[in-house]
Amino acid sequence: MPAPAQDILSQYSYYLKVERGLSENTFKAYTSDVQAFQAYLQGKAWKSVDAEDITNYLISISDLLSKRSQARILSSLNSFFDYLIKEGERTDNPASMVDSPKLGQYLPTVLSIEEVYAILDAARNPRDRAILELLYGCGLRVSELCSLKISQLYLDELFLKVKGKGSKERLVPMAESTAEAVSLYLSERNGSDARNEDTLFLNRFGSALSRVSVFNLVKDTALRAGVSKNISPHTFRHSFATHLIENGADLRVVQEMLGHESILTTEIYTHVDSATWQKEIKDIISDVLQR
Repeated sequence: MPAPAQDILSQYSYYLKVERGLSENTFKAYTSDVQAFQAYLQGKAWKSVDAEDITNYLISISDLLSKRSQARILSSLNSFFDYLIKEGERTDNPASMVDSPKLGQYLPTVLSIEEVYAILDAARNPRDRAILELLYGCGLRVSELCSLKISQLYLDELFLKVKGKGSKERLVPMAESTAEAVSLYLSERNGSDARNEDTLFLNRFGSALSRVSVFNLVKDTALRAGVSKNISPHTFRHSFATHLIENGADLRVVQEMLGHESILTTEIYTHVDSATWQKEIKDIISDVLQR
């Protein structure tokens, strides 16, 4: 008979501290990572956890933690499931089948304007259209979108108030088309439970929409639109920033709109722009050489 989840965690903590002799900081990081994952599972047995559960969990926290932190969490889960195998609680390690987030600087996937329009037009209903409009038109993080309140919207004035990382607030302008999409959704919005009365986006049960739900919505809509790029909600934020800079927006203004603490974070989008025109030049040269 499998041991209760809490007993397993207690035994794992003892194993890390006593048998493996980990430092206090490492010990705390490993145990807190596993505890946070356990809370996410909402009672699902450790024996039933698969690679998809772990992938969805990493997606759900991807907008809150750095890739380095995500890689550490995956390492913690790898250690934990190896322990479960050692104790005879499992025969496999699902965490070993999940790719670790790539560290270091990278050029994010960016949608073309045409691809953005195609995805917006493929939205199944007013709610989905409003979600996609805000992700792209305001460059919101998925966590910001899911926690967005109706009271933070100023649709007549064409801006919204966003609470970002570290509870820092910023004002973000929106296009008329975005405001219209949100207004249409609000006119058809279903009722909510008492706790989510002011929450903008709800699921079919009247509760706040989860980050994983938004991720799946983006994937499904892109597929329906015929966009084959591997995208996530954050791709719209990347595309929003890149398109602004390509059209001459000041880097400091983009930094403010995105809520970046450091302008160095925003500068990645200048590299994306550079990569675009470099590819265009290479294509032109290639065409000339083939003639």
